[in-house]
Amino acid sequence: MVKIKLKKKNCPANPTCKIMTFRPTAEEFKDFNQYLVYMESQGAHRAGLAKVIPPKGWKPRRSYDDIDDLVIQAPIQQMVAGQSGLFTQYNIQKKPLSVQEFRRLANSDKYCTPRYLNYEDLERKYWKNLTFVSPIYGADVNGSLYDEGVEEWNIAHLNSILDLIEEDCGVSIQGVNTPYLYFGMWKTSFSWHTEDMDLYSINYLHFGEPKSWYAIPPEHGKRLERLAIGFFPNSFKSCEAFLRHKMTLISPSILKKYSIPFDKITQEAGEFMITFPYGYHAGFNHGFNCAESTNFASLRWIDYGKVATQCTCSKDMVKISMDPFVRRFQPDRYQLWKQGKDVCTIDHTRPTPSSTPELQSWLHRRKRPRPPSRRCLILPLVLNYTNNINNNAGLLLLELMYLSKAVTSFTNLANFF
Repeated sequence: MVKIKLKKKNCPANPTCKIMTFRPTAEEFKDFNQYLVYMESQGAHRAGLAKVIPPKGWKPRRSYDDIDDLVIQAPIQQMVAGQSGLFTQYNIQKKPLSVQEFRRLANSDKYCTPRYLNYEDLERKYWKNLTFVSPIYGADVNGSLYDEGVEEWNIAHLNSILDLIEEDCGVSIQGVNTPYLYFGMWKTSFSWHTEDMDLYSINYLHFGEPKSWYAIPPEHGKRLERLAIGFFPNSFKSCEAFLRHKMTLISPSILKKYSIPFDKITQEAGEFMITFPYGYHAGFNHGFNCAESTNFASLRWIDYGKVATQCTCSKDMVKISMDPFVRRFQPDRYQLWKQGKDVCTIDHTRPTPSSTPELQSWLHRRKRPRPPSRRCLILPLVLNYTNNINNNAGLLLLELMYLSKAVTSFTNLANFF
């Protein structure tokens, strides 16, 4: 086991909540969960986002020359309306495209990246031209591009406590505990949001042009929510958790004007980004690229999951019962939790613990193969929305993805290759 020196517990690190960049050694890179503990001991979680640059020579795939025929089943055209730094994004599903067809489209005169001096210049062009020429995003493609046998930081096999869902229940939730691929082009965006159930996420940029990220420190997340409610009151009236619809874009100039703390960073090909519980983030792609992403969890996440807001306008959003997590990893609080009396205040500065007796017990038990339990109370993901169109227009675009006959038979339909 690799030993990494942690900071003292009585002095929270990274008080300015800036996005940190980490460069693990080959030895440190072997244990994903242990390195996450180290990152949080340095205060990485306080920014809500961190970059990790793998050791020199590490590659998850030998070659990407053989993926041209991979089909993007449900590409979406991102139409943006708004002005003065405040925008709403609507997604319209398009016909399937192969990666080869998508690349040609992304590099065509209509959709290609404009000439720019530097990243700051390209960022200005993004916000200035956001409502023109609606780009197409190859988002939410089931599968992984990792070569078989790659163990380090394998997005399909992170071995986090989120695996409890599949181990205890045999449940796979597409893009949450299985990987998604994202094929981007210039100006394709991801709106302000936190992850489902306020989980962690990991994003690896396999190849192509960079991806720009904005992040709000979790300790200031409520300030962003209040700002968004003020600017989009009708959306809030329809659903108090409307930011979970991933439709709201707010520019950095607006954040500065209203003194909302944020930071930004550019992810290059071959780099990882980690988002932390309740870390609001947004961003855009610089041009044709491919990223892979999924969610994961740590012990610290459990308290976030217990209080995560839920979308109230749809019953089809991702919801995970926290019961098995509290029962397994917080046994001393389980009875209070069952009675609705487990009240706790989240300290966003506190890093995740390196281990607990309950975690060690789970790690030991999961090494022994056993049939999945059917006692778990997981609500299956029945519908994966492409996006909801403005309620005032009376339109709703929903994409029916995977329907389970029962929770225990809800299986992983991702086509890994």
